[in-house]
Amino acid sequence: MLKVRELEKSFGGIKAIDKCSLRVQIGSITGLIGPNGAGKTTLFNLISGVYKPDRGQIWFMDDRIDGLPSHQIARKSIARTFQIPREFKEMTVLENLMLIPKHQLGENVFNTLFRPVDVREQEKQIMEKATSILEFVELAHLKDEYAKSLSSGQKKLLELAKMLMSDPRVILLDEPGAGVNPTLMRKLVENIEELRQQGITFFLIEHDMDLVTYLCDKVIVMNKGRTMAEGTPHEIKKDKNVLEAYLGS
Repeated sequence: MLKVRELEKSFGGIKAIDKCSLRVQIGSITGLIGPNGAGKTTLFNLISGVYKPDRGQIWFMDDRIDGLPSHQIARKSIARTFQIPREFKEMTVLENLMLIPKHQLGENVFNTLFRPVDVREQEKQIMEKATSILEFVELAHLKDEYAKSLSSGQKKLLELAKMLMSDPRVILLDEPGAGVNPTLMRKLVENIEELRQQGITFFLIEHDMDLVTYLCDKVIVMNKGRTMAEGTPHEIKKDKNVLEAYLGS
């Protein structure tokens, strides 16, 4: 589903991504690990259009997407979360979700004035979808709460819910387990597993190797801006080069 070929990105003479190549298979949960500064989040920023690569290619299915702006990449059904959740703090949980769908009729003043029935009907459908997704992630009881009042774990669930409003085919998760208590982490894991069964592909950055071992089909290891190993979680945990990269020789 996702192919990265010889990707490069530098910042002020420092090469953050150095001829990086990898593949993410359709329907998989693929983990991306590596020591701090390995280039993992920079790679996600390149895939999602936050940065433009200096060289190399990124393919989503049969479409080349490197260099496209973020909104065009999102329209191709690629969703992405961040290490620090980016909720709309002064809006309710439900309103956070209802903002996501594109091409809403109510955004056009003409439609509001001359097609009010259509606007209300679409808004009703969006609200029903948002409510259903909040029930799925077990945040429905908080739908009228301001997003800023949620716990760290609940904000991670809200981020996932917002992604689902865009009907993604692949979701890039940047450290989903960070700052999440065990109870909410179990719920997040259940969500990811169920969504994979529904055909969504996941590519996730994570430092918690227990979580990676439990969730991921394949693990890709980055170090110094490039991939250095890949395999099953069991194979990666026994790889001497990976251990050296993490722990030093």
